[in-house]
Amino acid sequence: MLEHDRLNRIRWRSRRGMLENDLVLTRFLDVRGPLLTEDEIAMLDRLLDLGDNELWDLIAGRQEPLDASVVPLLEQLRSV
Repeated sequence: MLEHDRLNRIRWRSRRGMLENDLVLTRFLDVRGPLLTEDEIAMLDRLLDLGDNELWDLIAGRQEPLDASVVPLLEQLRSV
């Protein structure tokens, strides 16, 4: 189980300038946040390194990631 302080840091980093990303990421962290594995956190970190528009295109399924290792997390984000 993910410790509270670490989850709060991830939540803070997940705040975006685009409302759509904020809504999806907040909902995802509300549901899955405490259960995230180290691998999922690493995938989320890679996604959060992207710009808002690129991240939204991935979440919305309009674009596929260049880094195939984030696909499992993207599928989770899309299903929340």
